[in-house]
Amino acid sequence: MNIEQVRKYTLSLYGVTEDQPFGDDIITFRLEGKIFVCLWLGGGKHDMKNSEPRFALKLSPEKNEELREKYSDVRPAWHWNKKHWSDVYYGQLEDKLVQEWISESYQLVVSKLPKAIRQKYINQTSI
Repeated sequence: MNIEQVRKYTLSLYGVTEDQPFGDDIITFRLEGKIFVCLWLGGGKHDMKNSEPRFALKLSPEKNEELREKYSDVRPAWHWNKKHWSDVYYGQLEDKLVQEWISESYQLVVSKLPKAIRQKYINQTSI
């Protein structure tokens, strides 16, 4: 996937919004105000690892450990809680995997929403 494909896929999930609270080189994707993906646009103060494309992704601690053990392109998040967030260097990963992980992060946030709010996302998602 390229950066536009990551952005397009993430925004295709029901109710997702984007903003740039951390500066011009980062886009955060939110559901009901809760960040679940933080996409680095390149350059700026968040440049690292030879400018390889990456995003930070919120997943369960168990899933993060599993992915880090299995994929060298998944590492503890540089600027986030390393138990709950991983940096995903998506440039060499299969599109299907990247989409699956973004969807899983989205569903994690949905699962933590109050029941009345969560219901509207459960009825709209077909992930």
